[in-house]
Amino acid sequence: MSEKIYNMVDLETIEKLADIVAAKELGEITIADGEKYITVKGKKCLPPAGASVAALPAVSAAAPAAPAETPAVSQKPAGKSIKAPLVGTFYAAPSPDQPPFVQVGDTVKKGDVVLIIESMKLMNEVTSDVDGVVQEILVKNGDAVEYDQPLMILS
Repeated sequence: MSEKIYNMVDLETIEKLADIVAAKELGEITIADGEKYITVKGKKCLPPAGASVAALPAVSAAAPAAPAETPAVSQKPAGKSIKAPLVGTFYAAPSPDQPPFVQVGDTVKKGDVVLIIESMKLMNEVTSDVDGVVQEILVKNGDAVEYDQPLMILS
């Protein structure tokens, strides 16, 4: 009997998807069941520098995918970015009834806790690796974030 992952997909299916991605040299393949989905990414699936990666919507076989829109050319924010060290949910404060760790205009020192990322029900404090002033917070409280996604810009 095969083991199910999150009551959706068995390991054999994941292995077959990984084989398809590798054999066809695909960037990624996604299968969905309602709001649940799994994405298997290949080596070619790296976002362009500075691109943000959002959570994928559920994919329906009945509806064709909308054509990709080319975003307007945006300027890369000046300064040092604090990036997500893991995939999870962004939280600006230690709890809903407390103020955020930092706000735009706050001075941050190397080692200061600036946000929390919840991943697999664990709260992970993220610290600044540089000194600076918060210029921009790029995500909203409760947003899903991807590994290496810029979250905050310091000057």
